[in-house]
Amino acid sequence: MKTTATNRKVRELLTSLREGRLIPRPDFQRRLVWSNKDKSAFLESVLLGYPFPEIYVAAGDVDVNTGVGTELLVDGQQRVSTLHQYFIGSPDLVLYGNLRPYTELSREDKEAFLQYDVVVRDLGHVDIELVRSVFQKINATSYALNAMEIRNSRYGGEFKELGEQVAQLPFFEVHRVFSSTEVKRMQDTRFALTLAATILSAYFNRDSELEDFLQRFNDEFPMRDDVLREIGAVLEFIEQMSLPSTSRIWKKADLFTAIVEVHRAMFRRQLLLEPTESALRISRFFEKVDNAEMRTDPESHAGRYYKAALQATNDRGSRIERGDIFQ
Repeated sequence: MKTTATNRKVRELLTSLREGRLIPRPDFQRRLVWSNKDKSAFLESVLLGYPFPEIYVAAGDVDVNTGVGTELLVDGQQRVSTLHQYFIGSPDLVLYGNLRPYTELSREDKEAFLQYDVVVRDLGHVDIELVRSVFQKINATSYALNAMEIRNSRYGGEFKELGEQVAQLPFFEVHRVFSSTEVKRMQDTRFALTLAATILSAYFNRDSELEDFLQRFNDEFPMRDDVLREIGAVLEFIEQMSLPSTSRIWKKADLFTAIVEVHRAMFRRQLLLEPTESALRISRFFEKVDNAEMRTDPESHAGRYYKAALQATNDRGSRIERGDIFQ
């Protein structure tokens, strides 16, 4: 594959996009969902004249009667679409900082924006499957990305930042909730995001709702400080219970249930929980759950809880079962 890199003006890209000669192909993209803060930072760089990474295009269809051809935008969709939104004053683009709308720029600044040079690498006329293969290899890693790592590559907004803040609270490290490998693979952030989403809504299946929350609160998350404060208060209460390191509460599924249900008791039901009494009740119950004979009764609370903590622990039904019994 022979590739050629040239410079094109922003105005040329915008004109090609408007006239349908440059066609975005999102199925090739890394699909990072930029927040408006990300877009504003990018636009500020362009207005300051700073360079940004090259974009990739490939030859599309040609009208043999008119000789007019199209190009496929195979990498750089977020950048080009942000430039387009800024130029047309899209209502979907909210500007942050001291960034002025395009219409409020001076004539000189408008010209500088439109004359900005973008490095475009032309892949030429190549088979579409070959282009897809190229970008899969460009974006390949030494191991397959898990669901959370993929989300991390797509979202960088407010809700994801909350998850990272919660995951980094000393509580989880002190009690060794996550292994070093789990932290590297972002399973601690996944746990924290699922926790926050559940607190804001209700139990759901695995992490089926995370995408919606990450997208909905990518730009703004007004409840962020409240959620962080409430989770902090719940973790402090669990600390005050001083449960031993051998307690099953430190297992991830049980801890997830405990945090959600203590939160429900404290902030939804407005109960005044007493740490010592709560610790006694929880310890007695977990003794039954851990007792091989007592947990064999499928009709007992201990038997039902044990089953929900053993099989399909992240399914909605199991989470509801454990939560109701714990509450």
